[in-house]
Amino acid sequence: MNVHNMNYTRCFFTVMLLLAAFAAPAQHGGTTRLFNDNWKFHKGEAVNAQAAAFNDSGWQTVDLPHDWSIEGPFDSKWASGTGFLPGGIGWYRKTFTLPHDMTGKKIFLYFDGVYKNSEVWVNGNFLGKRPSGFASFRYEITRYLNSGKNTVAVKADHTDFADSRWYTGSGIYRNVYLVAADPVHIEQWGVKFSTPQVSEKSALVNVDVAVLNQSAAAKSVSVWAKLSGKKGAAGTSRVIKLDAASRGSASLSFSVADPVLWSVDQPALYELAVSLVVNGKKTDEVKHQVGIRSYKFEADKGFSLNGTSMKLKGVCIHDDAGALGVAVPPEVWERRLKILKDGGCNAIRLSHNPHADYLYDLMDSLGFLVMDEAFDEWEFGKNKWIEGWNVGTPGKDGYHTYFKEWAERDLADMVKRNYNHPSIILWSIGNEVDYPNDPYSHEVLNGDGPNPQIFGKGYQPAYPPASRIKEIAGQLVAVVKKYDRTRPVTAAFAGVVMSNAVGAPQMMDIAGYNYQEYRYPGDHKQYPERVIYGSENGMGFSAWKAVTDNDYIAGQFLWTGIDYLGEAGRWPVRSNQAGLIDLAGFPKAEYYFRQSLWSEKPVVVIGTSMPPGRAAASTSKRAIFPTWNYKAGDTVRVSAFTNLTETELFLNGRSLGRKSSAEAIEGVITWSAVYQPGELTIKGFKEGKVAGSHTLKTSGDVYGIQTSADRKTLSAAAKGLAHIEIGLVDKDGLPVFSGQNEITVTVEGPAKLLGLESANPVSHEDYQSPKRKAWHGKLLAYVQATGAAGTVRVGLTSPGLAEQLIVLQVK
Repeated sequence: MNVHNMNYTRCFFTVMLLLAAFAAPAQHGGTTRLFNDNWKFHKGEAVNAQAAAFNDSGWQTVDLPHDWSIEGPFDSKWASGTGFLPGGIGWYRKTFTLPHDMTGKKIFLYFDGVYKNSEVWVNGNFLGKRPSGFASFRYEITRYLNSGKNTVAVKADHTDFADSRWYTGSGIYRNVYLVAADPVHIEQWGVKFSTPQVSEKSALVNVDVAVLNQSAAAKSVSVWAKLSGKKGAAGTSRVIKLDAASRGSASLSFSVADPVLWSVDQPALYELAVSLVVNGKKTDEVKHQVGIRSYKFEADKGFSLNGTSMKLKGVCIHDDAGALGVAVPPEVWERRLKILKDGGCNAIRLSHNPHADYLYDLMDSLGFLVMDEAFDEWEFGKNKWIEGWNVGTPGKDGYHTYFKEWAERDLADMVKRNYNHPSIILWSIGNEVDYPNDPYSHEVLNGDGPNPQIFGKGYQPAYPPASRIKEIAGQLVAVVKKYDRTRPVTAAFAGVVMSNAVGAPQMMDIAGYNYQEYRYPGDHKQYPERVIYGSENGMGFSAWKAVTDNDYIAGQFLWTGIDYLGEAGRWPVRSNQAGLIDLAGFPKAEYYFRQSLWSEKPVVVIGTSMPPGRAAASTSKRAIFPTWNYKAGDTVRVSAFTNLTETELFLNGRSLGRKSSAEAIEGVITWSAVYQPGELTIKGFKEGKVAGSHTLKTSGDVYGIQTSADRKTLSAAAKGLAHIEIGLVDKDGLPVFSGQNEITVTVEGPAKLLGLESANPVSHEDYQSPKRKAWHGKLLAYVQATGAAGTVRVGLTSPGLAEQLIVLQVK
């Protein structure tokens, strides 16, 4: 299936961000360097491995980010919730000498995320433990460093492998940074940028700066803030006095004339540079990309950005990328996000945890509105399915074990870390924490009203009381408001009937409803001050109509934007297939249906399926595929996804009828066609003129391999990555949808094969292998530069097919 005559099997993307933008985390002053290369790794317990003198010569050498769970193997003895992949214990060690330009500084180690229960040592000295696998954290290591060699040791403990409802991975799966700062420096996440007043003519900018003086003398510090954009620069400064070994802060305000506003269509960014000057010497500087924008959520009018009313056309996403697990390079998410953007998506819910640092930069630059979410459970464990979703006896391991001690700090750190991103419009303190009877319960569950999400039957008095939802919500909202009063706080409610009974939604600035569109009219009437939106929604046309037909509904977030590992059915299914695009990033029928609802550009796409009443038949869009290969005489359903006023279907040049958009059922126009080999073509009309077309052709047997790379030049310094899309074709170059040939990929030169992904939800092929079977005629290869310049030759072979070669340059 495709739009505008683009080949369905190919997508070409240009790099919108310099890879250098991903080289440092936000909000760290001083000198910051990636600390990812040449770690030693051992899976399993290792006695005394924290000791500097420990012999790790027999350990595996890995570069970070690294996820050991994705190395498998898949096995039914593990949990369906986490994709039937293992957990366990892993150790990492790295020996280093402090770079010359960092000597004499305050030195810190910053971890963007370690799953989970990380413990860190430097030269045998214990620095601390962080239970959450999604929290970012750092330790000062200055006093433990030697003048020569130093050793960092990290232990990650994920022995409770069934601790999540989706795949989390294991290990140091995000970036690590070495940070060096002068004694007088900006604190971690110590710059807060906001624009409380915004118009087309001017914007008021507030910059709050937290400063730390770690020297033994009092200091007079000049704090400077400069904002630079396409139309020039503005800024100001002030002087603060700091006692020895103390903290202080500076609040700076200035105006920007004729601001270029950040929006989803034109995500204009400014560079904010905040610097400290002591005795005429610059001691620190933080640079960050920021945006100037204003937005509102209103109970009767929904959402508006920069004064313009709009709907949130959102999707939910998890962290993983199939073959790569959760150790995902930025180019992978860049490609995925651009595909979603082209489908009309303008909002992302980062379910159900903070994500990798670079992902927020991508959201800013690509123009997405973001809900950043902290937790999937609070003080009690949710059901974690072992054998399959709603099958057997669930486990209860999870974050709740650490909630009482760590929740407020983890939430505060999420807000402080991500505060300056213009893309973020919502902080979410929880997802489905009110799922009825999982774990909370209430007498209202004995009622007769509709309640689509409920575990068990009726009120369960032995379960925790639902009144706790309101109490904890109040505590968490207060934490967010302590650090950010510029954004609203929300939660995604799964059992609104129960949450309403205890007053939990009233604790939120706005209330998210999961799969409960039927409650919109009644609750809007009963709670006229409540702002309501769909925080998690199904793909159905009626769920979108509930948004478009009601001005007061701000938008929706589909479950889900992309297929993901875990939350699977029974073995052998190991991934969830609810996405608009699959694990390899290839659009599915649901994607084009959504594009027809959300996109402003002309859309006309067809897919086919067997009609109801036949074996393997289904009316679901999951059974609609881009193929015109059936048995002679088969009656085939043809489904059209379009936003044009009229469409006409042709089989081998003969019209099968012209239909108007008014004839669509649940947003889809369908025909019944008796299969004949050849061409199936649809034409879409706007004001009587052809505005788009799409053709499916009958293909023959697999004859060859067709390939394309999204970029032919990679950065050596940034270890750039290329996506190579692989398609099986017949002798005429037509895609063979049924092709499942096994393809082997070889890489020669300064690059490596990072992974192969087919998106097959029941494939248990080794993700570490250089060969994999195609699925639906396609395969995706990730090829990553290893750090040196040179020519890379990527060969693709399959028994009986001609070899294909792609040449890449690493510079």
